[in-house]
Amino acid sequence: MLYRKMPNNGDELSILGFGCMRLPVKEDGSVDEERATKQIRYAIDHGVNYVDTAWPYHMGQSEPFLGRALTDGYREKVKLATKLPSWLIESREDMDKFLNSQLEKLKTDHIDYYLIHALVGDLWDTVEKLDVADFLDKAKADGRIRNAGFSFHGAGEDFNRIVDAYDWDFCQIQYNFLDEKNQAGKDGLEYAASRGLGVIIMEPLRGGNLTKTVPPAVQDIWNEAPIKRSPAQWALRWVWNHPEVTVVLSGMNEEEHIQENLRVTEQAYPDSLTEAELQLVKRVESRYRELMKVGCTGCQYCMPCPAGVNIPLCFEEYNNLYLADNPEGERFMYAARLGGAVALGEPEFASLCVQCGQCVEKCPQHIDIPAVLESVVGELEGSDFEQRVAMAKEMFKQT
Repeated sequence: MLYRKMPNNGDELSILGFGCMRLPVKEDGSVDEERATKQIRYAIDHGVNYVDTAWPYHMGQSEPFLGRALTDGYREKVKLATKLPSWLIESREDMDKFLNSQLEKLKTDHIDYYLIHALVGDLWDTVEKLDVADFLDKAKADGRIRNAGFSFHGAGEDFNRIVDAYDWDFCQIQYNFLDEKNQAGKDGLEYAASRGLGVIIMEPLRGGNLTKTVPPAVQDIWNEAPIKRSPAQWALRWVWNHPEVTVVLSGMNEEEHIQENLRVTEQAYPDSLTEAELQLVKRVESRYRELMKVGCTGCQYCMPCPAGVNIPLCFEEYNNLYLADNPEGERFMYAARLGGAVALGEPEFASLCVQCGQCVEKCPQHIDIPAVLESVVGELEGSDFEQRVAMAKEMFKQT
């Protein structure tokens, strides 16, 4: 494991952080605590010392789970990060209420790295007026938090002013080779570092979309590299190549993914990729842009949908339609996964959308979700959709 120093306090943090937004789950959707605990402890035993969670992750299950998972001495081995749910704050008193509840859930007397969660320009303006600066100052002074930061999902023009609005210790931004100019982007990364902030990276694999279904046209480019790496290894190495990056979070929920990511950390020095390798990644980026239809990362912030649409899964299948070379197979998988066949549950397909617009306000990627859902309906449902759903239900009953 390699470590990088947090600029303001000298903490030596593992370059790989464990993100607790996508933990393994059971069939009923609850966190598979036994498996997830083993995964987190394995990662810590192999050098990971930064663990990140938040109030809404796993519909509120993540923080209490992590409090249990970090017993037996594991809490003392890590720097723990969680976040104030900024969109739920209506008063200065709410800030203390949430933090104190989080301390209880996490079974700890302090949060090492505390973030104001999911800021965009307007949301920052709201919490700033409610005196979030006073809250952070007092929480640091009384020891409930050690470092103050924010996570950002807004437009680039708002990022710098938020950086300049408070004496932050660190920030967290989305960054990967498809998002150099999206949200904070490369300019924001460099600006935050120039102001002395540590930078935590989220979505380095874009919610797994850079690794789940790799189109043959993309894989062909990866295969040209003299040094062979998996798509995940390329994506992570590209982020770590930036010297401004302190920690890269990965939402690891498969044992083999944890082991693979740990192996990658051994050589992920800043500025260690060659110019030829960087150009290879640039070609992959261009090819992805030609193929992808929607920039969803599967973060789940748009959920639950009041009409019952599984928005992230709809978008995942929509992208898969264009990323995989099997359109009929993808239309069948859409019917199976969204039509209630796989889990034999309620339908969650795109045509259930009632255009209420609630999801648009919540989306960190600023996607016009209702409009894209209309496209999903047009391309993945169609006149024979009910027949495909019935076939899928019959097939999964038999298996």
